[in-house]
This record gives sequence, structure tokens and C-alpha cells, in this order.
Amino acid sequence: MNILLLGANGQVGFELMRALGPLGALSAATREGTLPGGARCRVADLAADPAALRALLDDAAPDLIVNAAAYTAVDRAEDEAALARRINAEAVDTLGRWAAAHGAAVLHYSTDYVFGGGGARAWREDDAPTPHGAYAASKLAGEQALRASGAAHLILRTAWVYAARGHNFLRTMLRLAGERDTLRVVGDQFGTPTPARLIANATAAMLARMTPRGDFARDAPWGTYHLTASGHTSWHGFAEALLRAAQRAGLIVRMPEVQAIATADYPTRAQRPAWSVLDCTRVQDVFALHLPTWQTALDAVIGELAGGGTRA
Repeated sequence: MNILLLGANGQVGFELMRALGPLGALSAATREGTLPGGARCRVADLAADPAALRALLDDAAPDLIVNAAAYTAVDRAEDEAALARRINAEAVDTLGRWAAAHGAAVLHYSTDYVFGGGGARAWREDDAPTPHGAYAASKLAGEQALRASGAAHLILRTAWVYAARGHNFLRTMLRLAGERDTLRVVGDQFGTPTPARLIANATAAMLARMTPRGDFARDAPWGTYHLTASGHTSWHGFAEALLRAAQRAGLIVRMPEVQAIATADYPTRAQRPAWSVLDCTRVQDVFALHLPTWQTALDAVIGELAGGGTRA
């Protein structure tokens, strides 16, 4: 199976480079045409002319397109709505249409942000989306375009992604812990912190079950699935847990005071979901996955950092 991975230098894409390797011939692409470490790869700028993306697909001739590329600047999207839609929706439409015309499949990552409101239970795949803001709307539009394309597809919604490398909440908190005695973190938004490595490993396990003989099974369970660690917490709870774990691992010298604040005390350009906990029952049942608690997953990332796994 020929696999084309878009966004190979992002948090999830970086982990997918390792996880997808055993499944087939893997070809990576990034916007700049370089991988972490400087190695060259294919160029895939999802904001560019769709003809360039189609030319890349024609040349790579993938059996499976894995799209880990996205516009993720949630606040800036309010001023760049057209760009966010071009990357998160129009480019996904191009991927889906090409795949449908060439008998290929698409695996695409989406977001908890498609559910914009509050809630009393975890969101299921068939719950009606209520996106708030340009970023959320663009991601939902991408889902809809891929479904309408006629391509065989998997849409994996995930949430609160972080890793031992890149720019993310965990690394920001570790940096601020070395600079400040007190951190103020939002305590009334709830979700599930999910490491990029967990997402990549689960993705590979799902694909392995769908391709038992090297190509997709006739009864492969395509569709939309939720994929996060299990359990949930607030950003404040996540911050306290990661800093305590970091202190135990010797990554920070002292534990700062972590104060819980309201969303109203930390205004942002775009509205964040107050409740974005995803129900992952379906993906666990269909693919026989075991999804660890967010605390267990956090310990693994802290262990990676403590073992020298930090990457810029």
C-alpha cells in the first residue's frame, strides 16, 4: 500500500512518520518540503492552487492519503477565515475528489471544536455539530466536503493535542513554570488531553485492522470516529497534573501555584468550547482499542521528556 502523509512535520504528523511505516510505502509531504531534522520531502501547501495539490497526488499515486495538515491558529482564524477554509475545507474537498476518482482512501483528522456548546455527557459521533468561530466552521466544512466527495474515508475527531515536541500547552506550562511563581489557568473549560503519539499509534492500529492482507478489507468500517485518551479534566487540572509530574521527573525545580480562573478572565479572539469531551466508545468497540486515561498518557510524555526526548 502506498501512503501519502500530509503535514508530516506537525505534532501528529511527526508521530505518524514512525507509526505508519510498517503499513506500506510511506511518502511524506510538508508545506516547506522539509522534515524535522532538515531532510527533504514532497511539497504540499494546502493553501496553494488546488492544481498543485492534484499534481502532487497524481505523482505520488497513493492508495491512502493521511491528512495531518491543518490551519490551527484558532484566534487568528477570525481574521483569516478565508485562509482557514481554504486549508481546512477546500483542500480536503480536493483530496476527497481525487481519492474518489482514483479508488484511493482518505484519513483525515478533525476536532472537538465542531461541538461549540456546553454539555452534560460526552459528545457522540452522531450528535449535531454546533461550531463557534471561523476555525471550528472550517473544520466542520472539511468533514462535510470529505463525506460528500464519495471517497472511502476515516474522519478522526480528537482534542487537546500535545506532545514532547512542538508548540503546545504542556511545553508552554513547563516554560512558564521556570519563569513565574504563579500561573493562572482557565478552570471552566473541559476536555481530554491527548498525546500525539497516542493518536498516531491508535491510527496505525485501526489501519492495520482494516488492511489485514495489505489492502483494505471489503468490509472495512469507514466513517467518523472520536479518538482521545479517556477521562476528562479542565485546563487548570491538566496544568496542575503535568507540573506535578514534571517536578517528580526533575523537569522543573519547583511547583508554582496554579490558580483557576474563569474563561471570562482570559478573553480570546475566538470562543473556546466549554465542554468538548468526546465519547470514544465506538472506536474502541469497532477496532478493539484500549485508550489509556489522560493521566497515564501524560506520564508517558513526561517520561519521554525526562529521558531526553524533547525536540524543538
